[in-house]
Amino acid sequence: MIVNHTPDGWQIIYQQAHGLLAAQLAWHWQPFGPPDRWVGTLAAITQHDDEQQEWDGHYGITPAGAPANFTMKEFSLEQATGVMRAARFQGRWRSLLTSLHMSTLYESLRGQDKQTDAFLDEQQACQKKWLKELKLTKKEAARYYDLMHWADRLSLILCRQELPEMSRTLEIYTGPDGQRYDVLRPQQDGPITVQPWPFRDKEFVVTVEATILHQLQFKDDAELAAALREAPIETLSWEFNKQ
Repeated sequence: MIVNHTPDGWQIIYQQAHGLLAAQLAWHWQPFGPPDRWVGTLAAITQHDDEQQEWDGHYGITPAGAPANFTMKEFSLEQATGVMRAARFQGRWRSLLTSLHMSTLYESLRGQDKQTDAFLDEQQACQKKWLKELKLTKKEAARYYDLMHWADRLSLILCRQELPEMSRTLEIYTGPDGQRYDVLRPQQDGPITVQPWPFRDKEFVVTVEATILHQLQFKDDAELAAALREAPIETLSWEFNKQ
């Protein structure tokens, strides 16, 4: 979960919803490459944060009983393995992009655990195999993956309320064209823009659903889950505009 403080509680955005927002952002790029590969890229972006670990009692809350933000959770080999398992049912292209994402996120953990190392080794081996079978170079695959990483990053900036104030810029990530991109909001509560502008349309709106909790603390996962099921849902939206 992505957990934001509100004046009277919490705003919860599920990580799967964040993935869908990332796909919306990527969709507004000018499509490139074969249509099947473009659609597969959007699928990989949409589903890159699926297979979340089931709550086992206190997984979803902090020691103080508050909803736990995803940054507070340790690497889950179970989730990473589940994401890769699900990707393979949609083919080698989505599997390749998802595997590249796993390597990007978790390669820094190498050397800490034998099972994690084995998972990372498997990703590298599979990436080489899929590149060869799909007749792709690392550079060609990286172009699509960079879009995936870029959209993931911008979605997190929006969901975590990280847009800087006073027209300051924030780096997103390098895009598929090798260009650095920055995001900013020139006017408070006004449209957002990206510099340089990478999208095919001059303006558009993206959305994500958030669950609103007014209860501050929970005794266990079951109480939190029950509250989430009954809580009101609001749609957050962001207008993007080429300034």
